[in-house]
Amino acid sequence: MIAGPSGVGKGTIVRRLVQRLPRLRVSVSATTRPPRPAERDGVDYRFVSDEEFSRLIADGELLEWAEVFGHRYGTPAAPVREALARGEDVVLEIDVQGAFQVRERDPSAVLVLIEPPSMAELERRLRERGTEDEARLAERLATAERELAERAAFDHVIVNDELERAVDRLVAIIQGSRGAGAEPRTEASGGTTRP
Repeated sequence: MIAGPSGVGKGTIVRRLVQRLPRLRVSVSATTRPPRPAERDGVDYRFVSDEEFSRLIADGELLEWAEVFGHRYGTPAAPVREALARGEDVVLEIDVQGAFQVRERDPSAVLVLIEPPSMAELERRLRERGTEDEARLAERLATAERELAERAAFDHVIVNDELERAVDRLVAIIQGSRGAGAEPRTEASGGTTRP
């Protein structure tokens, strides 16, 4: 699983990772937030209503879920289980809360935290994205500090200071976690681009 704060570059890393490891499957999270420009339903996220998300929870169809900045996000369990049953590796791009929920359900999951080079750089990236007002930006930065304080609970920590180096490290972690004859694993790091 790939987890990390909003704006750390999880989505960019995962897209590059899939180019390098084409057999890797990326779990598509469900969310109640509206799509951002250029986001596609079923590709970037599965965009659902609050009612549908509540049904997914009630029916036990999510591996994990959390409310983040006023919207709910979760990982549909069936596509992940189906991919693993086919012998495929699966990467989940989720937030820190979600990573811990998955670890509870699957202690063999590999958790990777993606960190920014500094809080100042994270703030610059969030500002550059241009999707938050000042109050929301402050909330995201405070949340990032709390999430980054959980670094000791992760199997690996990657600082996203240079994209290709971060991707190289993640490729090595995934390949190393397979081992000779190892079962496919759910890889977790800095989250499917959660906010």
